[in-house]
Amino acid sequence: MDIQTWTSLFVAASFTLYMVIAIWAKANNTQDFYVAHACIHPLTNGMATAATWMSAASFISLAGAISFLGYDGAVYLMGWTGGYVLLAVCLVPYLHRFGQYSVADFFGQRYYSKRARVLAVICTVFISFVYVAGQMRGVGVVFARFLEVNVNLGILLGMAIVFFYAVWGGMKGITYTQVAQYCVLVFAFLVPAIFTSIALTGQVFPQFGLGSNVSGASNVYLLDKLDGLSEELGFAKFTNGTRDLSDQVFITAALMMGTAGLPHIIVRFFTVAKVAEARASAGYALAFIAVLYTAAPAVGAFAKVNIIESINGLDSNGIAEEQQPSWLAHWQQAGLVEWRDENGDGRLFYSGDQRNEVTINQDIVVLASPELAQLPNWVVALVAAGGLAAALSTAAGLLLVIASSISHDLVKQTWQKKLSDKQELKLARCCAIAAICAAGYLGINPPALVAEVVAIAFGLAASSLFPAIVLGIFVKSIGRTAVISGMLIGMSITLAYVGFFKFVFPALNHSEHWLWGISPEGIGALGMLVNFAIVFIVQRYTQPAPVSVQNLVLRLRKP
Repeated sequence: MDIQTWTSLFVAASFTLYMVIAIWAKANNTQDFYVAHACIHPLTNGMATAATWMSAASFISLAGAISFLGYDGAVYLMGWTGGYVLLAVCLVPYLHRFGQYSVADFFGQRYYSKRARVLAVICTVFISFVYVAGQMRGVGVVFARFLEVNVNLGILLGMAIVFFYAVWGGMKGITYTQVAQYCVLVFAFLVPAIFTSIALTGQVFPQFGLGSNVSGASNVYLLDKLDGLSEELGFAKFTNGTRDLSDQVFITAALMMGTAGLPHIIVRFFTVAKVAEARASAGYALAFIAVLYTAAPAVGAFAKVNIIESINGLDSNGIAEEQQPSWLAHWQQAGLVEWRDENGDGRLFYSGDQRNEVTINQDIVVLASPELAQLPNWVVALVAAGGLAAALSTAAGLLLVIASSISHDLVKQTWQKKLSDKQELKLARCCAIAAICAAGYLGINPPALVAEVVAIAFGLAASSLFPAIVLGIFVKSIGRTAVISGMLIGMSITLAYVGFFKFVFPALNHSEHWLWGISPEGIGALGMLVNFAIVFIVQRYTQPAPVSVQNLVLRLRKP
C-alpha cells in the first residue's frame, strides 16, 4: 500500500480509539471536567502528563532544531527538561496541597486579590492560545503532507476530534485519551529511530547509536563523520556551538522557568488525590518523557547525515534534478523545501555557505526521517499518526486550561459566585467550544508572528507566573501589591524587548545589538530577575500578607 492509504488507516484507527475513550470517560460534573475528580492513578497521570508535555514542538521540532543547530540545540533539551524537573520537584507538591483547580485559583487565594487572579488568567489564556495555535497548524501540515488534503480541512478535522473528547470528556476524557496518544507518539518516534540507527551504526538503541561507529567503518564515529561532512560543506561543526555562553545560559533559564510556569502542565498534577501521588506522577512522567528526549539528539544527527548524503551524494558534488530523492520532491510540494538552481547546471547542492541551493524547513526532520532512511511506507504513516497524537494531546490540555480559566477563575470565582455546579459545567463546555473555534481560526489564519511568538510565551511565563508561584510558596510575607507590580514590570520588559527585535526592528536582531548579548529567546530570564527584584523592593514599602495567609503558606510547607 502507498503512504496515503497507510496514513488513512493509522489516523482512522487512532481517531476512533480517541472517540471511544471520550464516550467511556464522559465528565458528569465540574470536578470531572476540571481535574478528573482527582482520582487518576499516578502511573496513568504520569503517562498523560508526558503526552501533554510532548507537544508538536517536542515531537516535530526538537530533533529538527538539534539537526540544524547541533550543539546549540542542547539549550532546548536542557531548558525544557530542566524546567519540568524544577516544576515537579519544587512546585507541584505545594500547589497540589493548596487544593485548588488552577494556577489562577492559587493566585486569587494566596494573594487575596481579584486583580492577581485576573492577571493570572490573562497570562494563562495568552500563553495557552500561543501554543494551541501552533498545535492546530501542525495538525493541518501533517494532514496536507500525508493525506494530501487542504491544510485548512486538516485543521477542521483536528478541531472536530478535539471538540469531541475535550468538550464531552473534560479532563477525565482528556487524561485517558492522552494515555493512548502517548503510546502512539512514542512508538511512532522510536520505530524509525531504531531502524535508522541499525542502518547507520548497527546499534538497536538510537541513544547508543549516536556515540557509535558508522556501519562498515570501525574507526569512524558517527559524530566525527557528521562534523567532517558539515565542515566540508560550510556548516558549523555539529558538536560545536556558535552561541555566546551568556546567551545559552539565559535561553536555558528562560525555557526552564517558563516551563515551570506553564499552566497546562501544572493542572495535570491536580488530577491525583494525594501529594505523594503527585510526586509519584512526576517521577513516572519524567521517565516517560526521557524515552523521547534521550532519542531526539540521535534522530537529529541521523537525519542530518541522511539529508547531506541524499542531496549531495557521497562525493559532495550534488545530484541532478531528475535524480532528486522522493522525500525532497514530496516536501517541495508541501512548500517546506525550496530549491534554486543558482548556477544553472541542473544539479542540487546543499551547503552552509553562498553555494547553497536548497532551503529546508527544520520542522520536517522527524516527519521526513523514515523517507530519508528509505523505510517502508507503513513507518512513514506511523510517524504521521504520531505527529497528530502529539499535537492533539497538547491542544486538548491547553483548550481545557483556557476553558477552566474563563469559566471557573473569571466567571465563577470573580463575577458569578452563585453559579450551580450544573451551570458551571455547561459554561465550561461552552468556553471550550469557543476556545476550539478560536484556536482553529488562528491555525487557519496564522498571524505572521506565530513562529516568533513562541519566545513570548516562554518569556511571559518565566517573567510573570513563575516568580509569583515561587514567592507564594516559599516567602510567606509577600503581599499582593508587590507581586502584581513585579508581574506587570517583568512582563512589560519581556514583551517590549521581544517586540522591538522580532517585530519593530527585525533587521537589528543580531548579537551586536542585544542587551548584554541576550537574545529575544532568552530575555524572559532577565524579566524574571527584574520581577523578583521589584517584588522585594516594593514589599519593603507596602503591607505584608495578612497573618491568615502567612499561616496558610506555612501549612503548605508542613511535611
